Amino acid sequence: MPFKTIAKFGKPKPKKIEVPAKQKVMELYDVILENIKTYGHVKKFRKHDVDNETIDKILEAARWATSAGNHQPWEFIVLRDKKVKDSIADSCQEGSWVKQVPVLIVACINMRLAKALYGERGEKLYGIQDVATAIQNILLAANSIGLGTNWIRAFSEPEVAQKLQCQQFVRPSAIIAVGWPDEAPAKTDRHELKEFVNEEMYGRTRHALKAWGHGHGEV
Repeated sequence: MPFKTIAKFGKPKPKKIEVPAKQKVMELYDVILENIKTYGHVKKFRKHDVDNETIDKILEAARWATSAGNHQPWEFIVLRDKKVKDSIADSCQEGSWVKQVPVLIVACINMRLAKALYGERGEKLYGIQDVATAIQNILLAANSIGLGTNWIRAFSEPEVAQKLQCQQFVRPSAIIAVGWPDEAPAKTDRHELKEFVNEEMYGRTRHALKAWGHGHGEV
């Protein structure tokens, strides 16, 4: 083949990969971080209802949460009926304010799905992680559209499971209060990165030892 032809029809140029502009990336990061930082638990809600379309929007965010093996071992029960909500509130440690919440979402782990691929580790760890990730998505999605939420952890799991007729392998993991807020979320402090970020091995900084009182030694 003539040299000219080789030169003309040589190796194709590698496809150029479009890298987002740094400014655009940082702007998106700032929006996401601000949403995370402004989220907080709410206990006072307006009496206005939250329509199905809005609830579906925040549940759509849960649907896209990551999960081990993509098993998506979550079940969500949306509660609007006052008698049912009051009954569930009675199973919560702080039941009084829960009774005033327009919508409750009970997040459950389908342990049969969680166990199917990863056995005991899936049932006892991955399922919990997956549902927690889905719950976090709900909280942040709700905050982004102006809803107030509260991740309720202190409740009687057996009572809630019985009242909602959950099957034996469906475990209520959390109750999420959802409504239009009637108060600003309480501001909370956070540890500085240096207090909990270790390099290479846990507990090898003075900050880790000082913050948590234990570690493997100082460097």
